[in-house]
Amino acid sequence: MSMIKRYGAGPDQIDTMNTQALRETFMVEGLFKAGEITFAYTHLDRMIVGGAVPLESPLHFGDGGDVGTPHFFDAREMGIANLGRPGWVAIDGERYALGNRDVLYVGRGAKSIELGSDDAGKPARFYMNSVPAGADIAHRLIPQSEAKVITLGDAAKSNARSLAMYVHPKVAPSCLLLMGITDPAPGSLWNTMPPHLHERRMEAYCYFDLADEDRVMHFMGRPDNTRHLVVANGDVVLSPAWSIHMGAGTGPYAFVWGMTGENQAYEDVDPVAIESLR
Repeated sequence: MSMIKRYGAGPDQIDTMNTQALRETFMVEGLFKAGEITFAYTHLDRMIVGGAVPLESPLHFGDGGDVGTPHFFDAREMGIANLGRPGWVAIDGERYALGNRDVLYVGRGAKSIELGSDDAGKPARFYMNSVPAGADIAHRLIPQSEAKVITLGDAAKSNARSLAMYVHPKVAPSCLLLMGITDPAPGSLWNTMPPHLHERRMEAYCYFDLADEDRVMHFMGRPDNTRHLVVANGDVVLSPAWSIHMGAGTGPYAFVWGMTGENQAYEDVDPVAIESLR
């Protein structure tokens, strides 16, 4: 297991950043390495994002050395989404089977996590979001069939999309984590519109199901001072509370969204008028 760090930056710093600096500050690349677990500890509300691709041998974690506690989950919760082929996750020896787009919620107090693939030749790809937690909530498997799906947008404006809530008060409770998956409808490119801010929460986007030749153009920054990031399959964008977050793809894609902050009110957003963007 490896743990990299992202310290973040304020809106007044992006004017001095070139493309490489923007990517190193607001993106995490290379999370999904065959046979490895890779985590990135961010200083945006202490969220940790991670990827794991188990092959013949299961992968393990649970030590809390990187988070300052005896065990990783002594003061944390996590959502684990399977973005690959069928696999399984064991929490303290209790095994849960995860198909594609199933999510497992891991509550505070777990001691050991083991991740495996049903077929090493067609491995699972586990994406993880972990945030500090102050309550004990039971572990829970949330199959894709149990996610709460809402439809948004307008096909005529290329932003029709479906949003599936997994770790959410309306589906499966948590302390502060929110997690779900958004799919633009066929023929739609934009993943949100109008753009918005949520000053009381940060967000991480993990883009997946992109073809090798496709990219998502992810827009960030203050509404009057925007920048863009070019994102490939499996890349994660870290979105601070002060930044807009919207993107358009050159081909089909989806993304996992994870949020944490002061509340779990998904509607606690401040819309930004498109004509105000600069």
